[in-house]
Parts: sequence; structure tokens; C-alpha cells
Amino acid sequence: MYFGLSEEQQLFQDSIAKYLDNNVTIDAVREYANGENQKFADDTHQGLIELGINNLIIPEQYGGLGLDLLYATAVSQSLGAGVAPVPYVGSYVMAPMAIMLAGSEDQKTKYLNAISSNQLHFGFGASEYIASRENAGIVIDGNTASGRSLFVIDSLNASHFILTNMEGTIFIVSADDPNLEIVQLITIDKTSEISELILNNCKIEVLKESINNTSIIEKVVDAGRIMVASDSLGASQTMIDKSVDYSKERKQFGRVIGSFQAVKHMCAEMTANIQPCYSMIWYAAHCQDNIPEESRLMATHTKAHVSDVASSIAKTSTEVHGGMGFTDDLGLHYWFKRIGLNRQLLGGVEINREEAAKVQGF
Repeated sequence: MYFGLSEEQQLFQDSIAKYLDNNVTIDAVREYANGENQKFADDTHQGLIELGINNLIIPEQYGGLGLDLLYATAVSQSLGAGVAPVPYVGSYVMAPMAIMLAGSEDQKTKYLNAISSNQLHFGFGASEYIASRENAGIVIDGNTASGRSLFVIDSLNASHFILTNMEGTIFIVSADDPNLEIVQLITIDKTSEISELILNNCKIEVLKESINNTSIIEKVVDAGRIMVASDSLGASQTMIDKSVDYSKERKQFGRVIGSFQAVKHMCAEMTANIQPCYSMIWYAAHCQDNIPEESRLMATHTKAHVSDVASSIAKTSTEVHGGMGFTDDLGLHYWFKRIGLNRQLLGGVEINREEAAKVQGF
């Protein structure tokens, strides 16, 4: 049985990829990573908004397109392939999904329409539920919350944040709250924005369907894991493509290095390892919408497996490039670092495999 993107989904992915190819250059990414060209990221984000990435999974009655997660994975893969420095996983997948599943009708009308019309931008923090750190954690007291939320994704220029505590209760806090401190975290990936939030009696809106109902935050986190895996898949494919192209151009001992058996094997092994990841991601996304009894197992397995494969490809691709792979001239390290950060987001390999084992009764 062939399991993959439909013709419509492939066309949509191609339109996103074409836009990124035309607008996201390695020189522009380099300038942004060095803090010199924020306008590039803003313009890229706006262009993608015009293509509809902000309202993909939002139902039509709230101004969205009402599409499924397979469309969302297609976008995420393209963003990873182009190392685009734009918000997506937290802002346009996890946030609207949390509101759809746990929000009241008033909250859905207010926030989903605002996301669809690009009036609000959400950051998302779920680390306190996934694996709370020492001196972190959030305490909810009525309509206020205090504590720390680490590794909040898509935090740059966010107007609101959706966070969760250790019990899985989901709530919204405004970025303008005077009792909220936003600390930008320094990571290896300069194309992604990660922050820590410090709350001191901040006013919040609780998404009440999530109270004493961990299935909602688990479903939201699992969807995010599939998106992160898709991003790493796209980045990995780009690194393979760059390795093959480089092996056809770089000469040693009077021959292109692609003619050497060792290099052939490296490129072939990367390709063989990545191919099953496509079907794995597509099936995991399909399960989220259609086979709920398999959705959590597939999401955790997919995040763990793709993280391992992508890390291996990043290492091998750098080796194919030799010393040039470590320089900023080619910019290969932007994909390498993106894969490295993705490996840890929403739970590392060990956490995901532990959760998968629990789902299977181990």
C-alpha cells in the first residue's frame, strides 16, 4: 500500500517550497543569524501567511481552511528544508489545536479567528508537562499563574502564550502582562526562537476542557512532535542533496569524489535511511486525525526515530563535505544545528521512547 501525500497536498507543499527557494537564501539566513536582518524574517513570515500557513488546520467557521495534519507536515518539511526563520509549529499547529480541543466556544471564536486573520501570534510552552526541570513548574491559582516555563517555542514577537502546568492544564497569558518576564534563550540554532517565561501572578485564561484531562495536552504535544520531525526530515533531505551535489563537483586526485566508493556508500546510506521516515511521518499524521488508538504511539516513535536518523545524516553529510562542511562558506551548519535543536524539542529521544514504552504497557 502506498501511503503518501495526495496530489493536492503535494501541490501545496510545492508552492511553499517554491516561495522559500525564491526568497530564503543562505546569505539572508546568515545575516539573520548574525542579528543583522530581522526584516528578512518578517517578510518571509508575511509571505508564508499569504500562502495560508497560519490557518491550515483551523476550521472554516473560524476563518481557517479546515485541512488535516498531513498538509501541516508538508509545510513543516519545506520550512526545515529551507531553514526558514519563521514561527510555525507552536503558533500555527499546537496553539490552534489546543484552543480547538480545550477552549470554550467564546475562546474559539475569539482566538481562532484572530489567528486566521493574522491578528494574534502565539508562542507555546509544554515543557512543564513533558519533563519539568528543577526550579521550574507553574502553579495555577484561579485566574492567575506563577512559576517558570522553559523552552517556549515561537516566542519572538508573540502577542500571547499558551502554556501548561505539570498536570496538563492549558492556559493563555498575554505577552503584555506586566507580571510576565520573557527571557530569550541562546541555543545552537539561530533560526529558531526559544524563550523562558517567568510568571508572577499573571492573569490567565484557562482552557477549561483541559482541566483533569491530560489527553488534550498529549494530543497537542504529539501533533507538535510530528511537525518537528517533519522539519528535521526536510533539513535532512537538503543535507543529502547538498552532499550529492558537492560530491559531483569536488575533485581529488583528478576525479570527482562522488566516483569514490566510500563516498557513494555514504550518500546511498543516507538516502536509504531517510526514505522510510517519509511514510512514518505521513502515517503518524494520518493517525492523529483518523486512528486515535495508534496516534500517541506513532507520534512518539516517529519523533524518536526521525531524530536519530536526522542526526546521523547531519554527521555524515558534514563528513562528505570534508573540511568545507565545518566552514560558514557553505552554511551547512545551519541545517546541522536545526536538526540538533529539533532533537530536543518536545522531549528528546529517550523521553519519547519511554512514553512509547508506557503506551505499549511496558
